[in-house]
Amino acid sequence: MQIQTMLGWLAIFASAFFFYMATVVIRWAQPRVSIDAAYFVFARFALGFFIVALSLAVQRRSFRAKRYGYIIGRSLANMVAVYCFYQAVAATTVANANILNMTYPIFVALIAWSFLKEQRDVVAMAVVPLAFAGIWLIVSPGGLGWNLENGWGLASGVSASVAIVYLNLCRRHDSAETILFYMFGLGGLMVFAMFHQKIFWPNGQELYYLLLCSFFGIGGQYLLTYGFRFVTAVEGSVISTSRILLAGLLGPMVAGDPMLPLSGWIGASLIFVADVVLAVRKTTRAR
Repeated sequence: MQIQTMLGWLAIFASAFFFYMATVVIRWAQPRVSIDAAYFVFARFALGFFIVALSLAVQRRSFRAKRYGYIIGRSLANMVAVYCFYQAVAATTVANANILNMTYPIFVALIAWSFLKEQRDVVAMAVVPLAFAGIWLIVSPGGLGWNLENGWGLASGVSASVAIVYLNLCRRHDSAETILFYMFGLGGLMVFAMFHQKIFWPNGQELYYLLLCSFFGIGGQYLLTYGFRFVTAVEGSVISTSRILLAGLLGPMVAGDPMLPLSGWIGASLIFVADVVLAVRKTTRAR
């Protein structure tokens, strides 16, 4: 195995861990400070915008985009996805929020089938019912009713799928850093416009949690970008999906979550398998 490939694997696995830890920080903060999920989102976008803007300035690269329509769509969908994701952590468990957030490949497949005829895949669609069975076991653990609080996590998966579709369109015209510049900038402005009453000048302890959550979220994004330079798409996708297993295993130890019940583990496993199949199919069809 080449050293670069191994570093790529490690970077993507680390990114999954970082994304998970960003949500753990929100849970750690809950009993100690009063910070709304929207403020965590704003802090992540504000710090991300500063880092990307500084990087573009040092490299003396232009921040002009070629297709602003796609950029706006990406920014809006990503903002909704992150907000719903963080809100899910506050309303449910860290494990449920992460597992349901990782349903986005399933909804990407549904969007492709509905609107992108050239990307329709019968085999991929065959795993969708399997994934929805897993989703039902997560959001309705007793099997008798729908847990509405888990709707935040599911909404994050749906909106993240739209963000991924827009990202695919954006990457045909603009660089990754240009997309990130507007995604963080526009996302931060939209969050401030809608939730400005939730944003305030933080004290030392509040600033600590805001920065720590932002550090893990932005660090995960950069590790993911770095890792995909050295591994195949299917390898990267499968390793990224390991966040489902991390959430289930580490929840009781790291986040103070209750242990996943058997139905939760079955649901998480079904979603994991569906994500892996979709990653393999996407790579196979691209060849």
